[in-house]
Amino acid sequence: MTPLDLNNIETQYFTFAHPPDELILESKETLGPITLAYETYGELNKNKSNAILVFHALTGDANAAGYHTGAKKPGWWDAMIGPGKAFDTNKYFVICSNVLGSCKGTTGPTSMSPKTGKPFGLSFPVVTIQDMVAAQKCLIDHLGIKKLLSVAGGSMGGLQALKWAVIYPDYVASTIAIATNTRHTAQQIALHEVARQAIMSDPDWQNGDYYGKSIPARGLALSRMIGHITYMSEQSMEEKFGRKLIGKERLGFDFSHDFEVESYLKYRADNFVQRFDANSYLYLSKSLDYFDLAEDADLKTVFSKARCSFLVISFTSDWLYPSYQSKQMVKALKANDLDVSDIEINTNYGHDAFLVEVEGQSKLISHFLDRISKEITYA
Repeated sequence: MTPLDLNNIETQYFTFAHPPDELILESKETLGPITLAYETYGELNKNKSNAILVFHALTGDANAAGYHTGAKKPGWWDAMIGPGKAFDTNKYFVICSNVLGSCKGTTGPTSMSPKTGKPFGLSFPVVTIQDMVAAQKCLIDHLGIKKLLSVAGGSMGGLQALKWAVIYPDYVASTIAIATNTRHTAQQIALHEVARQAIMSDPDWQNGDYYGKSIPARGLALSRMIGHITYMSEQSMEEKFGRKLIGKERLGFDFSHDFEVESYLKYRADNFVQRFDANSYLYLSKSLDYFDLAEDADLKTVFSKARCSFLVISFTSDWLYPSYQSKQMVKALKANDLDVSDIEINTNYGHDAFLVEVEGQSKLISHFLDRISKEITYA
């Protein structure tokens, strides 16, 4: 098991769906074999009743907490996962897997196709949030866990949590959905499409067949700039940057960078290009746009399938997944007489608040999990 001090975390791998038992995707295409990269934190108790599955956002990975050997930075939700933290590893066994279609150890467009011996590229089938959840279910079955104490995530992670609650209701005791919604709106789809077009317009993209060649760095960098703007709020950007100039007292009157915010976006974009794959960005953003929890029904009907308690957290300055969308979700949950706690946190951090508003979220989550742990019974 992973040590409780979370100091030498190692990524684990689970391979399944070997032919002829491939995973049947929502598109009706099949995929296999599939490898999932995942990490665990804490100890699974004897009756396997303390497991929590957490989900990363769009470009995250399985390293949710702790340090890999030699790493300078901890996992992306390290402030929330660990001894005495919101997801207390002295009490809970926390699991995080990299999603299907990513480039962080799980099978995706960068993986070698068993048919060609080359990276899949655009021959990789389009995957959905439901496909990601189906792959995660195979991992949970592999670990011998019959029911999860909770499923939890923010942004794209929240979409996965909601999907778990409605397609595997008997396997979930509680759901924590943070800064998320039940369907992508036209505005959210439009933002993603601009980002995808930036990648596909880069001459180095080469219709997705750029592996071993020049990568579409300019297009991917521009995509990340667009995305990063949506993660912040106007107020947080104004407080952090305002109209501050970069090492100068006056405008340059040219097209070099004058403002700190310009330099910041370039810095974030350049870092992103070094760590993420352009095709994976296309696939994962498309999976978000396809997401519609209710599909042809209504939210009340789809949530009638759920059997668990819910904690729904939203943030006042989040304009990417605004609070009113969470309120619509909560209304549908309550219409089914489900146990729902609905909290809107006042913050200036925008959508990124689910990663940085640690204190407020920690109190809510720890109290919620304590209550669920006492109330839940396992067959």
